[in-house]
Order: sequence, then C-alpha cells, then structure tokens
Amino acid sequence: MISINRKTKETDIKLELNVDGSQNLNINTGIGFLDHMITALASHARWDLNLTVKGDLEVDDHHTTEDVAIVLGEALQQAWRAKTNLQRYGQRLLPMDEALILCAVDMSGRPYYVGELNFTRETIGGISTEMFEHFFYTLAMKAEITLHLRPMTFRNNHHLVEGCFKALAYALREALGEASGNASTKGVL
Repeated sequence: MISINRKTKETDIKLELNVDGSQNLNINTGIGFLDHMITALASHARWDLNLTVKGDLEVDDHHTTEDVAIVLGEALQQAWRAKTNLQRYGQRLLPMDEALILCAVDMSGRPYYVGELNFTRETIGGISTEMFEHFFYTLAMKAEITLHLRPMTFRNNHHLVEGCFKALAYALREALGEASGNASTKGVL
C-alpha cells in the first residue's frame, strides 16, 4: 500500500493506493463528477484506493483536479517502480455507447502525454472540460509514463471523458501486469 499526504494552501489530500487490490474504494474529492471518474479508473483497474480531498472549491475546480492528478501520479509512479517484472506496455480500445476511445501507456520513466480530447461543451458535472486534458497530462508527468488518449469517435461529452478514464484503467492494468524477463532492452527502466 502506497500512502501519500499532500497539504498546500489550496488542497489537503490523503491517498492510499494498492494497484494489486480488490476494488476497495473510498473516494471523496469534493467534486461529484471527479469522484465518478476516479472511481471508474480505480474500479476498472482493480485497485484499492482511499482518496480524501479538501480543496479550495470556492475558487474553482482547478487546484483540486490538478492536485489529485499530482498525488495519484506520484503514487502510480511509486507502484510501478516497485514492481520487478511488469509488462510495461498497456493498451485499450474501449467502446462506451457511441464513443470509442484508444488509450496506450508505456511505463518507461519517460513522461509524455498526447491527447486529442476535443470537447464540444465547456463543462461536465461542474468541471471545466479543459481540466480533463490537464488531469491526464499531470498524471502522466508525475507517474513518469507515456500516455496517449485519442477518441476515435464520440458525440456525448460525458461518454468521451468516462471512456478515457476507463480505457486508461484497462491500459494501466495490462501494463502493471506481471511479465517474465526484463521489459527493457537497456536492462532497466
């Protein structure tokens, strides 16, 4: 179990993560839709996740959303680096009704994010849609992974973002899976 506490003038976050869990989830960010997305991620990845956040929501959604990505990314980075034989790569083509999302990850220590989330509205569930792109970028940087997210098609913005979180869950689950041998021709990630 990885534990991280992060307290700033903007947020106070407590996180416990077990990537080899059994879907024991307790998530409260103060933003209902963000809770829904983090729950989808952790549940489909089969994690145990305890996440409580007190953020400056009277200001806006930015600090809470960004800081959750920071802390979750740091925990994920610790988790994958602790594994001795991980698959390293993971991918998922995930349908969610009319939306079809492509996600690929590389747990390489080389942080990079490519996303093409072209939302057609400005908010979903009280969160600015620009924050989802920022969430995935920040997660990739802090987790030290390469992350590609591309919607192949969508009409419903809720399905777009939820499909991205679920596709990421399955890609991470695959990448964190056990493998035989070394996942790098260099001998180390």
